[in-house]
Amino acid sequence: MRLGLRLFIAAATVVVCTTANPEPGAAAPAWGECPPTQSGTTRDPRQQCATLRVPLDYRAPRGRSIEIAISRISTARGGARRGILLSNPGGPGGSGLDLPSQLVTVLPREVLDRYDLIGFDPRGVGHSTPVTCGLDLERQFTLLLPYPAPDGGIERNVAFARDTAAACAERSGDLLPFITTANTARDMDRIRAALGERKLSYYGVSYGTYLAAVYISLFPGRADRIVLDSAVDPGLVWRDMWRTWNEAIAVRLPDLLAFAAERDAVYHLGATPEEVRRTYDRLTAALDERPLPNLDGNALREITRVGLYLDGLFPFMAELWQELAAAVSGSPLDTAVLTRLDRLRSAQTPSDNRVAALYAVVCDDVAWPRSVALHARQVAADRRAWPVTAGMPSNLWPCAAWPYRPVEPPVKITGHGPRNVLILQNTRDPITPLVAAHGLRAALGRRAVMITVDQGGHSVAGLGSCADEAMNSFLATGVLPERDRFCPAAPRPLHGLPYIPSAEIHGYF
Repeated sequence: MRLGLRLFIAAATVVVCTTANPEPGAAAPAWGECPPTQSGTTRDPRQQCATLRVPLDYRAPRGRSIEIAISRISTARGGARRGILLSNPGGPGGSGLDLPSQLVTVLPREVLDRYDLIGFDPRGVGHSTPVTCGLDLERQFTLLLPYPAPDGGIERNVAFARDTAAACAERSGDLLPFITTANTARDMDRIRAALGERKLSYYGVSYGTYLAAVYISLFPGRADRIVLDSAVDPGLVWRDMWRTWNEAIAVRLPDLLAFAAERDAVYHLGATPEEVRRTYDRLTAALDERPLPNLDGNALREITRVGLYLDGLFPFMAELWQELAAAVSGSPLDTAVLTRLDRLRSAQTPSDNRVAALYAVVCDDVAWPRSVALHARQVAADRRAWPVTAGMPSNLWPCAAWPYRPVEPPVKITGHGPRNVLILQNTRDPITPLVAAHGLRAALGRRAVMITVDQGGHSVAGLGSCADEAMNSFLATGVLPERDRFCPAAPRPLHGLPYIPSAEIHGYF
């Protein structure tokens, strides 16, 4: 999932002193230089990194151990220090090691004065002990999310699911059963203990909201101030959560259609949202029948799905549709456009490790139905009811052929514990829709308050709405709004981004 914060509007102060000595039995981290950054990642020179050893299987704590890579930027100020702010960018499979370097540039001073910023690569991910499935991601671009064939057939998806499940077991089988959300939450508590903190505060996006819900349910007394941005419904993990994308994307797509229609003089895609939608449908149908090099109908569906994450991507999407409309009408597609498409595909293709970690978490957290006939029926029904997603959200994942059963049942998310959770949610989120946030809000009960913002896109904080002020105030002072709130989107110009959020091809969070 991408962080995208642009935070401002700070709040009052709080003065709390804490110590930072590891708990008895917890080894203190040996801080030093961080591993090399990913391409395009900017790292604050103050960021330090370390590794912790944690049990692979918490049921056998003295057995095999694995490494968890952690990071910190010490920003807390003297007597104002409250503790640590741990963070997670989403996924599953997202690397959070460099999140402190992102957060330090956007969090207001009143928040930074109170927390040392802590990041980590979850188990199985990145510089923590990693998993792999050995996938050829360029060739399997539209199978990572299981788009059916143009005629609705799922035979390719069935073969991919079976082959991928077997490859994951062959490459990472001894690790896979234990790459779970519950174990990652337990790792978070090991991080807290090693840093000598009585409690941890937290900011998490998307999948990171479910991870935090599991943590505060396992360790209700160790959670301080918890912010959950763009919520996963814990009652829907995981296949039913995917299936919410049908309606979520249908609700969000009109924002992009209206953007293009309002600028018909520029993009020539249609003067009304309905005309733009017909143009888009013609494009996907034409590319289903006669694909361009490295771009078929499903690839365009997936690129468009990612383009719904942020309003700032709308100009790029409209330009791409314009170029493709000319190409499918018979105009030659010049080499510059082909090069652009190649770069786009490359930017949107996640690493094998990200995908392997995704599959590990979602297949190990909970058992999936294995019936091919069930998936085929639901794909066919979805294609009729929700044509824009073409049946993908209900289709077969490798989890349907996964060689392992969950080692434990999902953690029950409850409202037991202090009232210390702030949920932020957009009304038209294409990936973690409003209905999912309502599910999490209900599960947490009196522990939480929710701010709903009438805007589209995936992630709430930083877009200038009332959610920003509430988040900053809560982290700085601990004061939650008295009740759930609804507020309008803040007026803001659209700005194109210098990248397509790469991991979002995963369609996870």
